[in-house]
Parts: sequence; C-alpha cells; structure tokens
Amino acid sequence: MLLYKILENSSLFAEASVGLGITVNIKKLRADVEAPSYETAGASGMDVRACIDKAVRIPAGASAAIPTGLAFEIPSGYEMQVRPRSGLALKHGITLLNSPGTIDADYRGELTIILANLGDKDFTVHHGDRIAQLVFAPVVRASLTEVTLLSETDRGAGGFGSTGI
Repeated sequence: MLLYKILENSSLFAEASVGLGITVNIKKLRADVEAPSYETAGASGMDVRACIDKAVRIPAGASAAIPTGLAFEIPSGYEMQVRPRSGLALKHGITLLNSPGTIDADYRGELTIILANLGDKDFTVHHGDRIAQLVFAPVVRASLTEVTLLSETDRGAGGFGSTGI
C-alpha cells in the first residue's frame, strides 16, 4: 500500500526515479557544444542541440543532416533512440526521416540528426537550437529459428488495415 501511495504522487515518483538508469559517456567534439539535457524532472528524452558553424535553411519538402558535435559511448545492451521534438513537429512540420533513429552501442562517431521539413515554409536551424530528443533503451537480441509452418492466429496474414480503421 505504501508503494502505491508513493507511485500515486507523481512528484514523489519523479524524485524517486532520478539517479536510476545507466551512465553514458559523451565526448564533445567542439568546445562550443552543449551536452544534452532533460528539460523537466519527468522527461524521458534528453534534448540535443545543433552544433553548426552557420545557420542551415531546410526548404519545405527537403531534409538536411545536422551535426550535434557529440559522440557517445553507449553501454553494451542499450541503444540510444533519436526522436523528433513534438513542438517542432506541430509548429513547423519538422520531424526525423528515420524516426526513431537507432544509435548502436558500438558506434563512436558524431551523432548527426536527419531533419525533414514536412511543413509548407522553409525552416532555419541555428547553432544551439534543440533539434531532437534522445531516449536510452535496453536492447533485446533475438535468436531466429527457421521453420516450415508458423502458428495460426485469427488475423493470419492480414496486413495493412486488415483490423479496421
């Protein structure tokens, strides 16, 4: 019952969850880069910023690779997911082409974000703009077994839209 009362109070839960998780090493590739950060106590994603020498204009309908000036050492057994920021999506039509992007634990190069402008106006990215969010997640690796038959289900091979709208 005590655990339920603690979890029921979201501010206590947020405070209790701080400090849990993994440690991720980051390397700043430029002196003027800002480390990613959680913007609120309850945020699951860290905001990551553009690290560019000059503003980058992304025309409507186009995309651009935006460097972050950061490299990561993600612990084995985890991945870093790169996700769009909802405010940029709603207000400007800015999203990520490969969303969520997966950064594997063995990658040590610079994190570069592929921004896509699905809006109807050009969008300009400036140095230091928050352009995406990073979420760390455990990875489960599968062992595949080749078979000649799969078990049957009510859905069967019904694909796109087969269960209704």
